Amino acid sequence: MRYGEPVDEVSDVVQDERRITLTVNGRRRAVEVEPRLLLAHLLREGLGLTGTHLGCDTTSCGACTVLVDGTPVKSCTMLAVQADGHEVTTVEGLGTPSELDPVQEGFSVEHGLQCGFCTPGMMLTSKALLERNPDPSEDEVRWALSGNLCRCTGYQNIVKAVLWAARKQSPAGNGASANGSGREAES
Repeated sequence: MRYGEPVDEVSDVVQDERRITLTVNGRRRAVEVEPRLLLAHLLREGLGLTGTHLGCDTTSCGACTVLVDGTPVKSCTMLAVQADGHEVTTVEGLGTPSELDPVQEGFSVEHGLQCGFCTPGMMLTSKALLERNPDPSEDEVRWALSGNLCRCTGYQNIVKAVLWAARKQSPAGNGASANGSGREAES
């Protein structure tokens, strides 16, 4: 069949599926996907991981952010076949109901969410930041989150949540520092 040739029946359309293998939230998965399937759709519809949200389909909002090999990626414009052989982490892979990840705990303690639509992308971006920089400044947190939009908040509590998580993960691990910024007060 040539491009633009009329099709009499839907069954005449050739579905060129590819077998890919990826690790999602620590579990190895082998799936058949169309080459044009977006990673966000594979996660939501194919694997039932609905924590990955779709907001803009243009990488502008960050609601679809997942981690691919630890790096934040906007899954609304990444093809599923591009994730072949890679490790993908969604918000469902951050913690468990009985043991939250420090980022999840920080969002709860510091009220870093309102409607929750942007929260999965914010949390995953924050997780990647803290892996790369365990003691970020407020400006570094704001810069890291600049590709994620929240239409409900002024970001202050989101930033506080990330700084709280940084303090919780620090060797002291108490969730608080002398100046409340995630950094020790200078003398």
